[in-house]
Amino acid sequence: MKIILSRKGFDGSNGGCPSPIMPDGAMLSMPIPAKNDNVSYDDLHYGDLSYLELLNQLNPKVTYSNCHLDPDIRPDTRKIKPSGWSPAFGQISAANTYLQNQNVTVGDLFLFFGWYHRVIEEDGKYRYSDRKDCKQGNYKDFSFYDYNDIHAVWGYMQIGDIITDKEKIKELHWHPHSSGDRLSDKTNAIYIPSKHLSFDENLPGYGTLNYRPDRVLTMEGHSKGNWIAHDFLMPENIYGNRTNSSKCGGLYYQGIWQEIVLKESEEAEEWARNLIK
Repeated sequence: MKIILSRKGFDGSNGGCPSPIMPDGAMLSMPIPAKNDNVSYDDLHYGDLSYLELLNQLNPKVTYSNCHLDPDIRPDTRKIKPSGWSPAFGQISAANTYLQNQNVTVGDLFLFFGWYHRVIEEDGKYRYSDRKDCKQGNYKDFSFYDYNDIHAVWGYMQIGDIITDKEKIKELHWHPHSSGDRLSDKTNAIYIPSKHLSFDENLPGYGTLNYRPDRVLTMEGHSKGNWIAHDFLMPENIYGNRTNSSKCGGLYYQGIWQEIVLKESEEAEEWARNLIK
């Protein structure tokens, strides 16, 4: 089983602020803005709170409208669920070509990670946490991760099917890769999860994860892109040409990239299984 680390959600260029770790531990991956997609942030919600309302509180200087909801793996995100909805993840262009070149296939496991920061509810509104909150006792266990930006694993999908046929993709009408220019691109593909995890039949083949310290990739005391240097994440243990640019003894993969595919190893699989369970 190959493990694929897949970067999804807001970044500095797309969205402009971290996705929130809610007070209950939920990690809400904010889908990136996309003017031509037909899902708006106001269409999405967590409890009684719309994503638009939450973003207006967290980052009021930016105007948010429509977004690219992908991967679409949180069943209750939409206020109105489309008919026939099922979880799906689309990939295209160079990113999907990379996956194809590494022979990513049925049974392999995506781990979705993104840029996160804890938020606090104060006077009925949400804001990002800072050092003062820790000093004032807003957290029981003081931690670097309570007031800093981090990269963290927030979801997973074990591949049950890969759809590349244009007509079959069109049947997934709710997914952004099922229409427009993406539909006519020969590299376009939609990944469908397995019914259950191959290593745990009690868990579905896809899901979102709450915050937990072991799901954090960021090395304590450093910027979010400097990761803990697990052996199975190092350049010699991933597919493709990458260099560790970290200056602090951790792991840093410079540049704009969406996925890295780990070479098969029992250590990587055990790490992934433990993150999900």
